[in-house]
Amino acid sequence: MIFDALIWLSFAFLSAALLLAFIRLVRGPSLPDRVVALELLASLTVGFIAAYTMATGHTAFLDVAMVLALTAFLAAIGFARHLEKRGGREHD
Repeated sequence: MIFDALIWLSFAFLSAALLLAFIRLVRGPSLPDRVVALELLASLTVGFIAAYTMATGHTAFLDVAMVLALTAFLAAIGFARHLEKRGGREHD
């Protein structure tokens, strides 16, 4: 009973964080801010998948979460290299 309440509370907090990160992704103001917001969205999605796995007991979703985390990490490296080659210009 308390475990179910904690799972639903974690879903609520993760959903609120996803909404706020999406707002930061849309509003910017700069490209690095948008990249960080995109990485935060990926991390929150991994947390959402982990909470769903704990709620349902389907462990196959953990594989999806691991693949998403690795893909997000590689995307962060790619974005960082792009920003480095771009020369640190602040305006879009």
